[in-house]
Amino acid sequence: MARKESKPPKTSPKSQIVAFKVEEELAKFLDSLPNKSEFIRKAILAQFGMTCPLCTGSGVVPRGIHGHFKPVIVAHSSRPCEKCKNVVEIPLSADSIAVGDRTRLEQFLHGGPLYCERCYPTVTSCDDCGWHVPTEKMVEHFKKVHSHSA
Repeated sequence: MARKESKPPKTSPKSQIVAFKVEEELAKFLDSLPNKSEFIRKAILAQFGMTCPLCTGSGVVPRGIHGHFKPVIVAHSSRPCEKCKNVVEIPLSADSIAVGDRTRLEQFLHGGPLYCERCYPTVTSCDDCGWHVPTEKMVEHFKKVHSHSA
């Protein structure tokens, strides 16, 4: 009886192409990556772990849940600036952010530190992602945000 050759394990086939439009700045960033597809796949998979605890990813909550949590959200719609501790209003979505505040507040919405308008330009920015992070926390930031082993 002939012996079967052992074949190396195959990676999962990627047979579907998904396309989406992005801003020119994001397109340039993606084009600069060594493996754009792998980066996008990892980013999408990371989002699965961040499902909204209220809507569980549906985008809709029952009226009772909405009524119960609305006052909690309103009461907690601000937090202190990471640097000066002055109160900063937190937007509920990127859509409600004024153009001039977009970069600063999107940094917070994506999990980064929150700074007031006055402090944000005075904090060192990361050469890789542009987030403003205090120099003393840059190593921690790099390990957390730029660790490519996942």
